Amino acid sequence: MSEYYTKLTNDFQAKEETTVNTIKRVDISTLTPETFFEQFQKVGTPVIITGLLKELDWNLDYLSEKLGTQEFLLRFYGHERYKQDKRQWTNTGSGVETQSMLFREYAEMLRNHQAHENDVYLAKCSIQNTILANTVCLTNLGQQLGLNKPVSDFNLWVGPGGHIECLHYDAVDGTLMQLHGSKKVVLFPPSQTNNLYPFPFYIHLRYGMKLRCWFSQVYPERPDFQSFPKLKQALQHKHEVILNQGEILYIPADWWHEVTALGDEMVCSVNRFWSVSPISRIVFSWTILRANLGTLCAYPHTLLNLAIALFSRERKQKIAKISQMF
Repeated sequence: MSEYYTKLTNDFQAKEETTVNTIKRVDISTLTPETFFEQFQKVGTPVIITGLLKELDWNLDYLSEKLGTQEFLLRFYGHERYKQDKRQWTNTGSGVETQSMLFREYAEMLRNHQAHENDVYLAKCSIQNTILANTVCLTNLGQQLGLNKPVSDFNLWVGPGGHIECLHYDAVDGTLMQLHGSKKVVLFPPSQTNNLYPFPFYIHLRYGMKLRCWFSQVYPERPDFQSFPKLKQALQHKHEVILNQGEILYIPADWWHEVTALGDEMVCSVNRFWSVSPISRIVFSWTILRANLGTLCAYPHTLLNLAIALFSRERKQKIAKISQMF
């Protein structure tokens, strides 16, 4: 498996040098909040920022030392879901089966590859109440880029090589900070939304936040043109990049992205979401509007589940799972 993922990394690095649809790399020393806004945020253009996190390495030993007794909600994806037709899915992301576990227990699953075999992932877990929250390079990120309105905490993502966060977009801006290992990121611009066959926004009426309209029904790496003929057009606009340790990927709201952890060991990232600026990027965005409509449709289902959770013996865990979905 190690040779496979090493080859995959090398193949995409070679492709990145020749394809037109690549993401620009910019050193943090050349950026000011003003230049970042004008060149990337204002126009909603992804960029890879280097030079800020070069001294950080959140490997498994480091994380175990800092977070060993911390409890996290883990997602049990299972590899079989990637073989399924997504049109048969009843959940995505935080909607999958979860289990609460101490980090040191999860670390052992990563070391003995049990996490790899079952695709167990620590995803979107806030580090606000941990010792890692005050990491200087992370806390300085917003100031250096002029991102001063966060809409989330710093979220930790730790998992086995080979894990895939399937194609989706966010209704807010995001920064993905790579702190150990590498990830392959495939991106599509908002203009390709209809060609990527997102789940309809009204699906939230049935599934709440377990199944989301900002996820695509296609596999961009295994295209099914018979079922999804317009995907051919979307693939002409595909961007691919290998995000290496120490690099930061700015993902503007609306941009579709699929993220694959490379290698056969542990991969670690931290992300944060930010308010969209300028406001015109929201006002004229159908993609963001449909995400908001989906969230609105999810409220009845979510409120019912919350009421049930309040009277459950596992109240704390169930409420934590519901809150993590937002």
